Amino acid sequence: MAKFQWEATTRTGEKKRGTMEAETGDAVEKRLSGDGLVVTRVKKEAKQLQIVIGSGVNQKDLQIFTRQLATMIDAGLPIVQCLDILAAQTPNKIFQGILFQVKSAVESGATFSEALKRHPKVFDELYVNLVAAGEAGGILDTILNRLAIYIEKSVKLKAQIKSAMFYPIAIFIVAIGVICVMMIKVIPTFKDMYTQMGPKAKLPGATAFVMDISNGFVKHWYFIIGGMIGFVVLLVMMRRTVKGREMFDRVLLRLPVIGPTLRKIVVARFTRTLGTLLSSGVPILDALDICAKTAGNVVVQAGIMRAREKISEGHDMAGPLSESKVFPSMVVQMIGVGEQTGAMDQMLQKIADFYEEEVDAAVSAMTSLIEPIMMAFLGVVVGGLIVAMYLPIFKLAGNIN
Repeated sequence: MAKFQWEATTRTGEKKRGTMEAETGDAVEKRLSGDGLVVTRVKKEAKQLQIVIGSGVNQKDLQIFTRQLATMIDAGLPIVQCLDILAAQTPNKIFQGILFQVKSAVESGATFSEALKRHPKVFDELYVNLVAAGEAGGILDTILNRLAIYIEKSVKLKAQIKSAMFYPIAIFIVAIGVICVMMIKVIPTFKDMYTQMGPKAKLPGATAFVMDISNGFVKHWYFIIGGMIGFVVLLVMMRRTVKGREMFDRVLLRLPVIGPTLRKIVVARFTRTLGTLLSSGVPILDALDICAKTAGNVVVQAGIMRAREKISEGHDMAGPLSESKVFPSMVVQMIGVGEQTGAMDQMLQKIADFYEEEVDAAVSAMTSLIEPIMMAFLGVVVGGLIVAMYLPIFKLAGNIN
């Protein structure tokens, strides 16, 4: 189907415009006329070359859309009209096209959740299942509000992680850049100066060692850079294998400082997702299946799936989660209390709130700890190179005295 831009007026003279997918322009006119509009212009959109990374729709766009849709449905607007309004006003053209496709699918007789399921890169399994639960229970506006809150907290969590990692990565890149400049530009200048002063054998060992490294770097820089790129590619390829990803994820959870923070992030994400699903009426086994897929860590995913198997056999949730050794004992005990009192969803939300605050504190502590470590690394490496190059001058000055 092609995409058409249209303009029309209502019976009261109000001008409207938008885009619609259809086989022909006549089909667009017929559909608009059926809605009581007087069509003034229909034009086929020219195809544009678009390079899209991922889905082309970020979480902020999805969160705003979900919140606005919940408000409109709560106000009593039909779902098709809501989608038409939201699609027309969204600045993201890719998201706009997807929303018009969803609207067309709903107009053709599909349920809202079925229409969303056709775009898995934008609307994941969690989103689709919650919408389906909302449709079945007649509480779609409530479910959409919960989804908006969930996405909002998820975006906040990711932003915290990115902000925590930005500073050390930036310092590391600066350190590598400074070392490369010294190896290529600064140290060769000292080398020329010391060559004119006398044989290399008279130079201190540290100075000769650094000059040899610099010389090798200048002559064989392409091998060094190629080796570094090859090493990164090898790590990426290993990460894509099942065993490689499991090994990486297991190591990450065991790293000092980073590991405990990642565990808190995992617990916050799991409890928030499971609590949102259960409070929306999704069955426990389906909810755990979705939580496993959105865990973001293979080790955690395996632990959740093992717990799911035990629960399907009639066990409670707390025992299998404790056996997985992924979740802290406090979390397991609180989940057990939630099961006994029949308030599992509320207990999970409380755990999520607590651990999100813990993530805030952990990220701040990790940043405070990593900053001096990276600065010390930069100072020792760069300072060591500078001292090594000035050692002959210090030695010469000592001999003169």
